[in-house]
Amino acid sequence: MTYQTLEQLQQHKAQLLDHAQLGSGMQLASWYNQHDRVSVKSNHHTLSLYIREGYECYQRQGIKWRNGGGPDHFCLMPQQQESEWDIRGELSFVHLYYTDQHLRDLAAKVWDKEPNTIQLDEKTFAVDPHITLLYRHFLLNCDWKQSENLLQLSTTATLLLNHVLRQYSNIVWNMPQVKGGLAPAQLRSLLAWIEAHLHLPLTISDLAAQTHLSDYHFAHMFRHSMQQAPHQYILQQRLMRAHRLVQSSTLSLTEIALQCGFSSASHFSNRFKQHFGCTPSQLRHY
Repeated sequence: MTYQTLEQLQQHKAQLLDHAQLGSGMQLASWYNQHDRVSVKSNHHTLSLYIREGYECYQRQGIKWRNGGGPDHFCLMPQQQESEWDIRGELSFVHLYYTDQHLRDLAAKVWDKEPNTIQLDEKTFAVDPHITLLYRHFLLNCDWKQSENLLQLSTTATLLLNHVLRQYSNIVWNMPQVKGGLAPAQLRSLLAWIEAHLHLPLTISDLAAQTHLSDYHFAHMFRHSMQQAPHQYILQQRLMRAHRLVQSSTLSLTEIALQCGFSSASHFSNRFKQHFGCTPSQLRHY
């Protein structure tokens, strides 16, 4: 879908620094703006985190303007709620765009029931360490353009929506208890499927579908079984396959990168060096 906030901000001074579309249709956008007056009313929900500056960002509340922003402050802007902003300094921020249907799908998968209505709280200049952690550690520490990071991005977006539903909505259902891991046969089948599809940009929904579980239940059960998150395991397997191919094949490093699910040779080389302490070309010449 077309997210209206993405279009509206581009009609002002805001600069779109980076953008990513997730497998579910949700989108991420990284922005920079300064000395601008912005009015937004959208057909979707927006979860925003201030990354840098933002101290001189004001929101109109009635006839007054209120500020209180700064790094790691977040804003939750429900759909169809108009907001007006006066940016009197600099501001770097990241948006996650999603719809009511994304929230309904998540509620149905996690709680196995669908709410009659979903009402999100409007939050401005608020602080939530869990939102900051997910943004900073999992969304902002990887390159959105690299297909091998899609799993990490999609998993984190699902976790953010789950947190929003539990903490900032009218839903008061208890979280289901997820105990134990995947059944041994189920785990073996899944790991074999992953091995056969390492060259593809995988999402958490792709993996969960192999086990007929919701994204939420799958992520918890996989971590219990493997003692690591799905995106960590898959990156490890991609790098181990690449290591074997560098040593035992005559494929070019670009071909190896693509066969192992990396979208560019340079990014593959950086990841390889971080993990093994040398670049693929250095290993090949040892």
